[in-house]
Formats: sequence, C-alpha cells, structure tokens
Amino acid sequence: MSTSTDDKRPEGGRSAARYLLALIPLVVFAGFALVAGKMLYDQDVNGLDVSAIPSALIGKTAPSLSLPPLEGSQTPALTDAAMKGKLTLVNVFASWCVPCRQEHPMLKDLAKDSRLTLVGINYKDRNDNALRFLGELGNPYDAIGVDPNGKAAIDWGVYGIPESYLVGPDGTILYKKVGPFDERSVTDGLMPAIEKALGTPAG
Repeated sequence: MSTSTDDKRPEGGRSAARYLLALIPLVVFAGFALVAGKMLYDQDVNGLDVSAIPSALIGKTAPSLSLPPLEGSQTPALTDAAMKGKLTLVNVFASWCVPCRQEHPMLKDLAKDSRLTLVGINYKDRNDNALRFLGELGNPYDAIGVDPNGKAAIDWGVYGIPESYLVGPDGTILYKKVGPFDERSVTDGLMPAIEKALGTPAG
C-alpha cells in the first residue's frame, strides 16, 4: 500500500506542474486585459486622449512634400509651396477609411478658420473613390496630394489613418493627432496648439 502511494506522488506532482503551466497564458491575458481596461478608463473618465500618440518628428522640420494632385478635384497639388509660411494642418485620409468619414464634419469646420491652411494626403486610394468621397461630404482642403503607395505617409511616420499634423509657418511639426478628430480633441488638443503657435492666449 505504501509503495503504491509513493509511486503516485511524482505523477501527481507532474500533473500539478502541467496545471500551473496551463494557467500562465490565462494570467498573462488577464494582465493585458487589466492594462487595456485601465487605458480605456483613463480615456473615458480622466479625459486622457490615448490616441494622441507622440511623434518622433514633433519639434522637427516636416518632411518635404511634392505630391501629384487628385485629378478631377480642381484642388492644387500638395507641395512644400502650398504650406510655406502658413500654419498648416496636414490630414491623411482615404475614401475607404470609416473614421475619416466620421471626422470630416470637423475638418469642414476647421477649414473655416482663417488662421489655418488645411491640406490633405490621399493615402492608398483610388482616384474615382476619393473624388466620390469628397463629392459626397465636401472638400475642405486647400491642397491635396495623392500618395498611392504610402511613401509620403512613411516619411511622416503615419501609424494609421486618419492622422493629422499641425505644421508651423517655419515648417516645424508642432502637434500630431492619431485617429479622427472630435469636439473634445479639437478643443483640448488642436486649438491650444494653434493658439500657442500663433502666440495667442487660449480661450
């Protein structure tokens, strides 16, 4: 009897070890879930905007732009000349991007701000689809450059679209927004950056 019990102990120990090993992925997943939940809580409750991902280019000179125009839009091509000496918001968009559609009314409002020049980089899009998108929702852009293979987006460090960059009159990137603009991100993020760039008090 005693010999039989002793023989079972190593197998029981191995079973317990296998059980503990099986729990490790669950513990790791639970840890990730807690972190994600905390981030969502911070965004929703504490007013933090987790989509405002810092860019290595902020504070540096914006990459040069010399993109062809969106044919049929009657909007000038996006080149450095279109931005030179102006406070410019560079918006990366595409017709297939659902959040781009969601933020478009905000862009139309921003286009009415005489302090700001709004330009667009049309990212990996079809010309006819982009024209249809702007025809349906309106064209807020002072210039549009077509980026069919995403090379310009890579130069600008784009994570995903929509994405927007505020560029100072001297060509320095001052602010970056990942994801669509909404009222809160415009009020709490973009407007203070505009006012700071222009040396006007926040209001």
